[in-house]
Amino acid sequence: MTSTLSISAQHERFNCRLDGPQRAPVIVLSNSLGTNFSMWEAQMPALMQRFRVLRYDTRGHGASSVTPGPYTVAQLGRDVLGLLEALKIQRVHFCGLSLGGVTGMWLGVNASDRIDRLVLANTAPKIYTHEIWNTRIENVRNGGLESIADAVIGGWLTQDFRDREPAAAARMRAMLISSPAEGYLACCAAIRDSDQREAVRGIKRPTLIISGTQDKATPPAEGRKMTEAIAGARFVELDAAHISNVERADGFTSALTSFLAD
Repeated sequence: MTSTLSISAQHERFNCRLDGPQRAPVIVLSNSLGTNFSMWEAQMPALMQRFRVLRYDTRGHGASSVTPGPYTVAQLGRDVLGLLEALKIQRVHFCGLSLGGVTGMWLGVNASDRIDRLVLANTAPKIYTHEIWNTRIENVRNGGLESIADAVIGGWLTQDFRDREPAAAARMRAMLISSPAEGYLACCAAIRDSDQREAVRGIKRPTLIISGTQDKATPPAEGRKMTEAIAGARFVELDAAHISNVERADGFTSALTSFLAD
């Protein structure tokens, strides 16, 4: 079954897509800052063999509602719960990358009864400092997303990957600069104001942490700290920068599906 839906949750509209067998277990995929749910295309063939896959555009991204900011991580987490209620889905696996992973941490702590297995990729309980986020926010306000695109893509994907796969890099850049600027800024504020370093110790669900060796935003050291903080968590490191599911698609998919099947 495949369907693209516009769902009302938290009194807003969310663009989402369901793919895969109707009665299969559900996995939710949550996008990174400045992307939309199409960032997960490389994982879809493998996931659809065994799961019903729910992808959605985070609030302020893609074709979902762009509401006035700033947002909070709790608000983004409640958006997911609202989607599950609207779709009458009780329990899911959850995989989020970067901002999606920050949302996943909140769900693992605050809605563990709705989460089966949790995958936190290229993320950290505290990402950057207030000053770094405030500078980015100011740059986007002054120059738009185009003004930061080259720097962001340089952090998302290694130079080697961009040289080998220019079309893929171009798709990611286009995704970034087409993001609604106000939604991007509101989500920047959500990440800026979030610190879950102590809270993640309360995650009791089976958890996989995925890090990228060359990820400067959320380096492997942060992934290992999370692995130590979450009881029983597993750690996988891929030779990639920040968007590891694109740069090392096969390795990411293999780690994800193996964890879900175990």
